[in-house]
Amino acid sequence: MKCILKIPPSEYSALHYHLLPPGGWREEAAFLMVRCERAGDAATFEFMEAIKLRPDEFQTQEGDYIELSDATRARIIKQAHDLDACLVEIHCHPGPYRAAFSEADWHGLRETVPHMFWRLHNRPYLAVVVAESGFDALVWIDDPTVPHRLHGILVGDALLQPTNLSREPIR
Repeated sequence: MKCILKIPPSEYSALHYHLLPPGGWREEAAFLMVRCERAGDAATFEFMEAIKLRPDEFQTQEGDYIELSDATRARIIKQAHDLDACLVEIHCHPGPYRAAFSEADWHGLRETVPHMFWRLHNRPYLAVVVAESGFDALVWIDDPTVPHRLHGILVGDALLQPTNLSREPIR
């Protein structure tokens, strides 16, 4: 399935600055509310709005690990539910790290994605990890246990390509 995430250039720039601020050393995160349009073997996710998380919205926020507070998680789910939106989770790996999901990320995704599918009535879920070297991204379309690769992020007329470096670790 060919999946594209569309983000307006001004929103993409603001997200990039939020996630990878100059001198930043902690993982940062944001969520996008998106509308999914499917046609044949393609899915396009259209930007609706962004939620850039603040330090007080995390239970834990370190250089290599984040965990949302329960209140933050509930607020994001409610907002997606109210907007009839799909969610895109985005977080960064600060420093000289490659743009790929870590083993800790995979552990979290195996818990989070099925829960989000259940809470949001089987809507697709996207996860993006960004680093100075680029980004990688996965999409769960119809099954919360089967990720697909995101074909790219369309920012204006530019299609940004993921690194496709992420490999799910052996369980």
